[in-house]
Amino acid sequence: MTATILATQSFAGVNGPHGAPLAPRPDPQWWSAPIASVQGIRPADAERLSAHGLVTVGDLLTYIPFRFERYGGRAAIATAAIGDEVTIAATVVSIRMAPTRRRGLVTIRALVSDGTGNLEAVWFNQRHLLRTVSAGDQLMLRGTIGQGAPRTMTVRAHEISGKGGSQGLHTTGLVPVYAGSEALSSTRIREAVDRVRGYATTAPELLPAWIRERLSIMRYSDALMSVHFPRTMREATQGRRRLVLQELIELQLGLLMLRRQESDERPAPVIRGTGALSDPLRAGLPFSLTVHQERVLGEIRRDLRTGRPMRRLLQGDVGCGKTLVAALAMCDALECGVQAALLVPTETLAEQHIQTLDALFGPVGITPVLLTGKIPAAERERRLMALRTGTAEIVVGTQALLSEGVDFHELGLVIVDEQHRFGVTQRHALSERARDASGKAAHLLYMSATPIPRTLALTAYGELAVSTIRGRPAGRVPVETRWVREDQRDEAYTDVRAELRAGAQAYVICPLVEEGSAAEVKAATAEAERLQSGPFAEYAVGLVHGAMKSDAKRAAMAAFGRGEIDVLVATTVIEVGIDVPNASVILIEGADRFGLAQLHQLRGRVGRGQRPGWCVAFADPATEDGVRRLEAFTQTSDGFRLAEIDLQIRGEGSMMGVRQAGPTDLRYARLTRDRRELAQARHIARRVIREDPELATAQHRLLRRAVDERFASVTRLLEA
Repeated sequence: MTATILATQSFAGVNGPHGAPLAPRPDPQWWSAPIASVQGIRPADAERLSAHGLVTVGDLLTYIPFRFERYGGRAAIATAAIGDEVTIAATVVSIRMAPTRRRGLVTIRALVSDGTGNLEAVWFNQRHLLRTVSAGDQLMLRGTIGQGAPRTMTVRAHEISGKGGSQGLHTTGLVPVYAGSEALSSTRIREAVDRVRGYATTAPELLPAWIRERLSIMRYSDALMSVHFPRTMREATQGRRRLVLQELIELQLGLLMLRRQESDERPAPVIRGTGALSDPLRAGLPFSLTVHQERVLGEIRRDLRTGRPMRRLLQGDVGCGKTLVAALAMCDALECGVQAALLVPTETLAEQHIQTLDALFGPVGITPVLLTGKIPAAERERRLMALRTGTAEIVVGTQALLSEGVDFHELGLVIVDEQHRFGVTQRHALSERARDASGKAAHLLYMSATPIPRTLALTAYGELAVSTIRGRPAGRVPVETRWVREDQRDEAYTDVRAELRAGAQAYVICPLVEEGSAAEVKAATAEAERLQSGPFAEYAVGLVHGAMKSDAKRAAMAAFGRGEIDVLVATTVIEVGIDVPNASVILIEGADRFGLAQLHQLRGRVGRGQRPGWCVAFADPATEDGVRRLEAFTQTSDGFRLAEIDLQIRGEGSMMGVRQAGPTDLRYARLTRDRRELAQARHIARRVIREDPELATAQHRLLRRAVDERFASVTRLLEA
């Protein structure tokens, strides 16, 4: 497309908020036109916008500001008081550059007049103004009035009237501020958006009239104008609300369509337990299930009986008893003649689960098998044959369970521990693999000990049904947590030695090392040597890290469990699944480098026996976020509250992929502030799916296209 967009003619007699005429309504194809084709946008600016991810007119109009500067109306020079921040319209009388006492710093000074008086406008280190501003130019100036003869104004923003764009764009009213870069300022983005403001009318309207009326929201084109050029903050807020709701409706529809596709196309086995295994398993426990455990077990069992694939998240704080609930669900599956699989992210966690399930199922005659990538070939083939023939009823494994050649006789239930390691795409890959020989879908139960930001986000966005276990097992007390700075380290070591003398054991967790696993292993090894020759010389210091061979790692953990090692130095391989009741102390080095969820998981390794547990977080954080995390970590032991705080600090992360935190791939919505809109979007999406399951009607056609684009990666996976 080589034509140039004309953006200077009046638009049906309607003007923008700053009084500039809008462009005529062009053909809808201009929504996808390159920014370089817009009249008034220089090629160099178009290149910078493209490097910023803004390639088309639509990209530019959907790139909304993150805040607004509140500027008042115009003032006359004669009436502006010293100290006031004002906007004036004036004519340049003269302009010059003046040196300052500070070496290399210059000021640009322009004498201006508005007919009521004179003023000297002052800019710092903006030499280019000598080329762009000349005597006789009409300026809009925003800044603070200072003393002098004539009085001065330290200029905050300015624009040259009559040189394209809207008058007052940078200096009056509500001025949008965009996230820019060193090469592309917010001012340049603002000017580019102003050039295409008239083309907001070509924005595709995805939401039919009945949805807009039900939610009391404006049209999409009006929303874009309201977020870029609002006359009031209420108008800007209402415009953003429309964009948020549209985005959340798209997401909800996609998730519901994926779940419906699974339910409609692949039935699941009906699992209705008989009690043949679960009753004796319960009878052998030294305690009774809590009210919360019984409730969530009931929710899971209702799903298992429907004949439709269960997709449920079981979440609960560290040590709340999720594994026992999962084991009872496995009992139901085995009682109905189908197999159960437990998928975990690490080999260490798989081995820990095997020990736990052996203890639970051994008395009822069931022996779980382990499948990881490090099982010798001959033994692996023997175990695979047991899965294919059905003689292996329960399997625990890493992602090796998802590899080619792993087939089941009749797989009925898959449990995924630490589900936050998987994004939507990965979970649906698991759904594809989780089938038995007849093609039936297995039921999927995801477990998460502490909801990290993305887990919270996906839960609230409605992809999974949710069961929550609140509370702790009887007798479990919160772990005392201390934040210790470097100058208090020796005092903390003294307290740890006192605990060791009393017969307890301790973990020391080495900090994350950005260079990679090899550097992390080196740091852990060096720390173990330092502690053995220094603060804990009189005690046995052991070492475990992810790069160790399985046998060596297992031996080190077993020695620690038997009490032969007093202090275990480790990387985060012990983050989950490790249960040594005699370990009462955990020291976390560089604690500010960890996320809150991970810190809480690590803290959960202690205080699991008769001794009260305590956690020492060594850190001298250099960032405000690091301070916030540590303050929150020491002030609460509620994993759900910590997850909320972590969400606020780190962001939702990727909804579609594997990134666990950071910038969200949602453009407008934020879980921390848009929960009301989320509930509304979920309600609307459910109604749409009931009435038009495939979004095939004319009123939903554009909405279907947007959903397909958002879920393209998942759709490709399902079709593969």
